[in-house]
Amino acid sequence: MDLTVLKKKISTFRSEGGRLKNVSDELLMELLQAWESWTGPASGFYTAIGVTHRKMASLMGKAKKLKREGHFPVEEFKEIKIAEPSLFANSPCQGIEMAWDNGKIIRFSQVDQLVDFLKKVA
Repeated sequence: MDLTVLKKKISTFRSEGGRLKNVSDELLMELLQAWESWTGPASGFYTAIGVTHRKMASLMGKAKKLKREGHFPVEEFKEIKIAEPSLFANSPCQGIEMAWDNGKIIRFSQVDQLVDFLKKVA
């Protein structure tokens, strides 16, 4: 989100004395997301949105508490793809290793083989 838009949204919650009051949960979520994506110095973020570091700490505390309690919608699930097994052909770890009785190590190249083995042993 553009920080100038965020600054304008924050200004709608300022009282006549310049204090921030009754900041909405949606704005707190947007602030938290903007803060987490900010890469520069913290002071630059504070000045860009027109808030002091003390007030920002209070707002971030509220936003993080709301996030922990599940008030914000959960982020989209991101699938992680595992590289092809051929890429690991030269690595020392191939498949599954299981320590058996008397220190014997049994290696399985696939999970199905391990499951079949455990079924037969049990």
